[in-house]
Amino acid sequence: MFPLGAKPAEIELWGGIEATVNRVGDVFHSQLARSGHDVRPDDIERCISLGIRAMRYPILWERVAPTPTASANWGATDASLALLRQNGVRVIAGLLHHGSGPAHTSLVDPDFPAHFARYAATVARQYPWIGHYTPINEPLTTARFSGLYGLWYPHGRNEQLFAKALLNQCRGTVLAMREIRKVNADAQLVQTEDLGTTYSTPKLAYQAEFNNQLRWLTWDLLSGAVSKSHCLWDWLTGACAVDASDLAWFADNPCAADLIGINHYVTSDRFLDERLQRYPARYHGSNGRDHYADIEVSRCLADPVAGLQAALTQAWQRYRRPLAVTEIHIDATRDDHLRWIKETWDAAQAAHSEGADVRAYTIWALFGSYDWNCLLTANNGYYEPGAFDVRATPPRETAVAGAMRALAGGSTFSHPVLARPGWWHRDDRFFCKPVKVPKEGIGPARSSAAVPARPILISGANGTLGRAFARICARRGLVFELLDRNALDIADEASVAQALARHAPWAVVNAAGYVRIDQAETEVDRCLRENVIGPQVLATACARSGVPLVVFSSDMVFDGRSAAPYTETQATDPLNVYGRSKADAEARVLARHCDALVVRTSSFFGPWDTVNFVALLLQALTDGRVFHAASDITVSPTYVPHLVEATLDLLIDGATGIWHLTNEQALTWSEFARIAADRARLRTTLLNACPHADLHWVARRPAYSALASGRSRLMPGLDQALDQFFAERQASVRIAA
Repeated sequence: MFPLGAKPAEIELWGGIEATVNRVGDVFHSQLARSGHDVRPDDIERCISLGIRAMRYPILWERVAPTPTASANWGATDASLALLRQNGVRVIAGLLHHGSGPAHTSLVDPDFPAHFARYAATVARQYPWIGHYTPINEPLTTARFSGLYGLWYPHGRNEQLFAKALLNQCRGTVLAMREIRKVNADAQLVQTEDLGTTYSTPKLAYQAEFNNQLRWLTWDLLSGAVSKSHCLWDWLTGACAVDASDLAWFADNPCAADLIGINHYVTSDRFLDERLQRYPARYHGSNGRDHYADIEVSRCLADPVAGLQAALTQAWQRYRRPLAVTEIHIDATRDDHLRWIKETWDAAQAAHSEGADVRAYTIWALFGSYDWNCLLTANNGYYEPGAFDVRATPPRETAVAGAMRALAGGSTFSHPVLARPGWWHRDDRFFCKPVKVPKEGIGPARSSAAVPARPILISGANGTLGRAFARICARRGLVFELLDRNALDIADEASVAQALARHAPWAVVNAAGYVRIDQAETEVDRCLRENVIGPQVLATACARSGVPLVVFSSDMVFDGRSAAPYTETQATDPLNVYGRSKADAEARVLARHCDALVVRTSSFFGPWDTVNFVALLLQALTDGRVFHAASDITVSPTYVPHLVEATLDLLIDGATGIWHLTNEQALTWSEFARIAADRARLRTTLLNACPHADLHWVARRPAYSALASGRSRLMPGLDQALDQFFAERQASVRIAA
């Protein structure tokens, strides 16, 4: 156990695994199954390697004891918990995580608390050495989703069902801790909730005040503090129809949290505004008295709010009990993930240094999470990586893992991306003219950059790929320098040395090169200079300076005899000059810079140029011209923005070696053309699917050059790529208009 006496001098680093088992209708959605954690016993060793001192670990009711009569199935849980114990990592056992329990019960079942307590007793007897429990994670949030918003089972949309769900969970927690303490009298309750602050316009101050009282209700109920003098008593016994005796039960059976776990997200702090026209319709709502938008403060407030630091300070002042940050996660690019960790870690440290008894900080979702962007109402396959990316086998460490090891070792982690703020601070985050709030609601100004602003150096300013990198780096707040050949001639050693000395980049992305496949057959020297000598010179210089390097290769390195998509480890055997130049460049780059990142890709299309395959197709069909597309050449189309995003994430993670990045659908050029034309609702009568011989290409092409990755599938499928392609084009048209 960790002592709950004097405040420790340092904050511990903890870890947690996203484990929600929520129910939508009669379908259960299990995060552990989707992330694959329950079939990877070596995951525990990965977690231990991060240096964490404690782990929020799921021993979930729905999975261990899904029926009232079957024997508990401890399965791999025994081995996982034993390994954590052997390595000195304390376990904080979670028994119900955003769920409604097994199918035979629910959050509004009167017998739910007793059923749950019996399960908790079973867990305690199985693992009597466990000293910390979060019996039910975020009861208030779960009650909202299940009883008020209608998202999860039992899909309630009224205050009465919300209150039943909340009180049942809190009563279940009290009874569960009672049973657990019969086995381990010293067991401690670590009770978690999502905690933020609500701000508002003057008109909606009454609703903001209500929200800011409601957020404490889980901890108030458990501590027996909800009496007739409580500010929510009348609402609970009135609108929520809670019997006074049910509230009095908590006063008679107090079970205050030994440690208050605060979960905080970039969406936790809210702003209420009656001016609905300022915000997207998805934010609109009503309390029956007023209609208003309920929006995250980062999208509308001009000044930063106190955020997590305020939440910790307020919780400490209210309860005077030890605190821990038990969840911080953000659905964002890797750079913003690191920025959010740095900001929230600093907030926890600041609250600790100013007197709040903050014991720990938890990196949540170590193995990522699925479909939280739709609040787990569907299985869409939307994945957010954590410290590990489970799309690779075995799971691949991300930059978050490195940050964790630094924090666990008492160091301040650093990364060049921290030189610029996260999206929630940048000027392009607003939906409308930002709102001012009273000064008492404002937090401290954002601290200056923790690291100097070293850029990513990007060659190829005149090419599609170079311009795409510049656009997306700007969108992600990444410092960059985009150079043309006059400023950086990649095949000239002096030019490369001067550029590296002048800009002092933390990474180099070579987006330059010779791309004309047919002309390469007669312009051999020019092709080799740009595609072989240039990358070789860059690799030598970057290796000498210790600078990460990204270079791009092609599906043209293969001979096309395969019947299935090529993966990274398959032998190359190019058919044309261009393909040979790329294969030669790969070998030379990796020989000179063993930590270089070599990205093979294929068949670009994107929304920001007019010369890619899809853009030319759409223009021809719109103009009433015939468009010819090969019916006997199979490729894997690649949406350029997805390629750039995935490459930047790999670069930030420190990935090396050869990677295949495409939207991973093998189809002929003519099939691709027909799909794109159908999406654009253009007639395909002018689309001519023909043998490639009719196109009179000079260079030989592999008949089959589709790519797949044997390392990790990092990019969305082609359907999503086309969705985003057309959405981006439409947005560009609106902006131009």
